[in-house]
Amino acid sequence: SNLYGKAVLDELRPLHAELNKHIPDVYKGFQTLHHAAFAPGSLDVKTKELIAMAIGVIERCDGCIASHAQSAARAGATREEAAEAIGVTFLMNGGPATIYGPRAYEAFCEFKDAIEARPAA
Repeated sequence: SNLYGKAVLDELRPLHAELNKHIPDVYKGFQTLHHAAFAPGSLDVKTKELIAMAIGVIERCDGCIASHAQSAARAGATREEAAEAIGVTFLMNGGPATIYGPRAYEAFCEFKDAIEARPAA
C-alpha cells in the first residue's frame, strides 16, 4: 500500500479539522493565500502545482508532497513532467531529494493512476 499519497492526506485531514476549531481565522488566511498563489496567470495551475510539489521535496514535507502531487495530477501533469520537476530537486537539494523525490513520484503516480482509472463521463 502507498504511504506517500492518499494515506498522508487521510492522516492529516482530522488533524487540520481539530486545529481549525481553535484558529479558524489563520486557516482562512492561509486558504486565501493558497487561492491567490494558484490562480492561473502567466503560469498555469499545472506548472504552479509542479513547482509546489518540488518545493515539498526540498522541504521534506510529506503532506506538501501529497497535496501538490494530487493537485498536479488533477491539473493534467504527466508522469514525465512530474519526474522532470523532481529531477530539478536533485540538483538543488542533493541527497535528501533522492529520498523524498521518489516518494513524491510514487504519490504523483498513485493520484494519476486513480484519475486514469475513472470511467469517462
